[in-house]
Amino acid sequence: MRNDKTGKLIDVRSDTVTRPSAAMRAAMAAAEVGDDVYGDDPTVNRLQERAAELFGHEAALFAPSGTQSNLIALLAHCQRGDEYLVGQDAHTYKYEAGGGAVLGSIQPQPIAHQADGSLALADIERAIKPDDFHFARSHLLALENTFGGRVLRPAYMEAATGLAHRRGLATHLDGARICNAAVKLGISPREAAKGFDSVSVCLSKGLGAPVGSVLCGSRAFIRQALRWRKMLGGGMRQAGILAAAGLYALEHNIARLADDHENAARLARGLSDIAQLKVTAPETNMVFADIEAEQCLSLENALGRRGILAQVDPHMRIVLHLDVSRTDVDRIIAAFKEFFAA
Repeated sequence: MRNDKTGKLIDVRSDTVTRPSAAMRAAMAAAEVGDDVYGDDPTVNRLQERAAELFGHEAALFAPSGTQSNLIALLAHCQRGDEYLVGQDAHTYKYEAGGGAVLGSIQPQPIAHQADGSLALADIERAIKPDDFHFARSHLLALENTFGGRVLRPAYMEAATGLAHRRGLATHLDGARICNAAVKLGISPREAAKGFDSVSVCLSKGLGAPVGSVLCGSRAFIRQALRWRKMLGGGMRQAGILAAAGLYALEHNIARLADDHENAARLARGLSDIAQLKVTAPETNMVFADIEAEQCLSLENALGRRGILAQVDPHMRIVLHLDVSRTDVDRIIAAFKEFFAA
C-alpha cells in the first residue's frame, strides 16, 4: 500500500484502530500499580470508581474487552436455561461468537430491529415467555446504543427498560459507544445509561484507549461479575498501566467525540455529491454508503493507493475517530471523487 505525499495512513475501518496519544502514553507510564486480582491496583480502582460515578451505578469492573464485558453481564444476570431478548443484529447476539449460549447455556431471543435501530415495544412484549416449563425463562433485555451509528433516544430507552422491569426482566446496555450517544444528545453519560441494571462501556473505540472496557452495575452485581471475570481469564495483575489509559480517556476524550460527528457529517456531504453512491446521513461517527458490488474491490485498491485503509463492501461503513482529521476527511472525499470520475 502506498501512502500519499503526506506519508500518513488514514484508517477508517473502525474506531478501534485509534492509537494512544502522547499524553495518554505518559499517563500509562506514570501509573501507580498493584495486583488487581487481589484488588490492590490503585489505578484500576480509581478507573472503576470513576466509571461507576460517571454512568450512574454503585460499582464497576475493568475487563480486557467489550466482548468479555458483555459476556460477563449475561452470565451475571442469567442462569442456565434463561433467555435474553436482543436485537437480531446486535453485537452481543451476532458478533460475539455466541458466548452466552456456548459458555452460559443462555438462550438468545433475537428480535428484528426497527429502522432507527430500536426494538419495537410490542415485539419485546410478544417475545417475553409465559411462566411455563415448556419455555426458556425470559430474564434479560439487552439493548445497544449507539446501534450502527444511530442513537436511541432517552424516551425510548425509558419506555423499553420500564416495560422490561414491569415484566420482571433485568436490563443490560451494550454501551460500547454510549459516550457518542450522550454527546450527540447533549446529555450526561449518566442520563444516557439511565434505566439499565448494567452497562458495558468500551474504552478502546472512540475514547481512544488501547484496550479495555468497564462494566457498571450494583455492588451485588459486580461481585458476581468479578467471579465470572476470573473464570473467563479476565483477571489481570498490574493492570493499572492499562487502566490509566482508560482514566485518561474518560477525563479527556468524551467531549471531543463531537469532532468525529462533525467530520462524519462533512464526509457524508462530500460523498453525497457522487451520483454512483447512496449515502446515509450520519448521526454520530459512522457514514454508510451503498456501492455497486462489482466496484468494491477496485475502489478498495484505489483508496489503498491513496493511503486510505477502508473495508469496502456494498453497504460500506466508514468510521471517523480521533486519528482522522478534517484534512483527512477532505482527502477521503477527493479519493472517492477521483475514482468515480475515472
